[in-house]
Amino acid sequence: MNLIKDWVQTISSFNRNIKNFLLANVFIQIGLGVFMVMYNLYIRELGMPETVNGKVISMTALATAVMLVPAGFLSDRFGRKWLIAGGTALAMATLFLRSAAVLEGPIVFASLLTGVFMAFVQVSGIPFLAENSSPSERVKLFSIQFALVTVAQVAGSLAGGLLADALELLFKMETVDAIRWSLYIGAGIFALGLPPLFALKDRPPVPVQVRDEAGTAPADAAADSFKRNFTLILHFSFAGLLIGLGSGLVVPYLNLYFANRFHASNSTIGLVLSLGAAMTAVAAMIGPILVKKVGKVKALIIFQLLSIPFLLLTAFTNSLLFASLGFLLRQALMNAGNPIQSAIAMELVTDKYRGLANSMNQTVFQLGWASMGPIATGLVVAQGFYWGYAVAFSITAGLYVVSSIYYYIVIGKQDLSAE
Repeated sequence: MNLIKDWVQTISSFNRNIKNFLLANVFIQIGLGVFMVMYNLYIRELGMPETVNGKVISMTALATAVMLVPAGFLSDRFGRKWLIAGGTALAMATLFLRSAAVLEGPIVFASLLTGVFMAFVQVSGIPFLAENSSPSERVKLFSIQFALVTVAQVAGSLAGGLLADALELLFKMETVDAIRWSLYIGAGIFALGLPPLFALKDRPPVPVQVRDEAGTAPADAAADSFKRNFTLILHFSFAGLLIGLGSGLVVPYLNLYFANRFHASNSTIGLVLSLGAAMTAVAAMIGPILVKKVGKVKALIIFQLLSIPFLLLTAFTNSLLFASLGFLLRQALMNAGNPIQSAIAMELVTDKYRGLANSMNQTVFQLGWASMGPIATGLVVAQGFYWGYAVAFSITAGLYVVSSIYYYIVIGKQDLSAE
């Protein structure tokens, strides 16, 4: 209770920009939560092969990856607010289009557009929060933002499955029609995030200039600063690419994993995925406590490595109970490190390169998702619902281990603050 009270007081201390951004994110993530759970199932109910799901996920991720760096430059030039609000408005339109589409071509094209417009939102969010907060606030701010996002995804994931089953049961709808209407409702909830975003006010970052002892800026300071920051960004990006490759094999297909291997209902899938998001939110709230005890880098590595045994449990079990338990603990532990990683990047990279750092990190992560989509679905098609998922999950575990070791060796030697 003291922890919750402390977090409530922390949220109340944030400025209006941060509060509006957090509120908008709640609605946006509820809507996206519905889509994450139900859209793969919608495509399957339309009678399309598993490879179409791979195309949708890959094209969405690839479009986002391609647009992230250009979106970062646009964000720096025109301000975070209009990239966030405009991208959200256009993404909302694509969600309604995806809900109505019944042919492979329009489905893939609309999914690609979602990826393009969500890039504007993704690339601007972390820099916007960093510009509206002090360094001492950021670990808690990023943890609170991540926790709220995952709690919202709990609501969206749970609502998606329950809505589809309720519509099918109460209104005697066909399964595909029930899922379609749940997607429409999800897109409507997503749209509720627009008013708080249009109320945001841009706060341009103040350039930080390196000066010598005499108080003047050396001529080569900018070049040295860029070299140091770009090297750090490359290290972050390589570790992020490994995580993105691993996640791309597993995360987009978790709903299909439960449906195909265990024949779970829509409500069961929605419940399990929403509980995973809930546990992630709890772990994210505990994250700052672990950071105080062992430091940022060690806390991040501990979370990532502890998740791997539960990932392997999910890979090889034939029990829905054990699969759900393994998924829940892996989800919580692996994702709890995300706000810590954001805080590390925002601390080590100087102000004027934070947009580039965020763009690069998200670009390589999305490229990982885009490249793994066909491989993941191909493994399932070639090796079946047991060994296909088992091999995919095992490869993911190996990539997570390599990423954690690399991150610890390279970033662990950096000088970081205690909080």
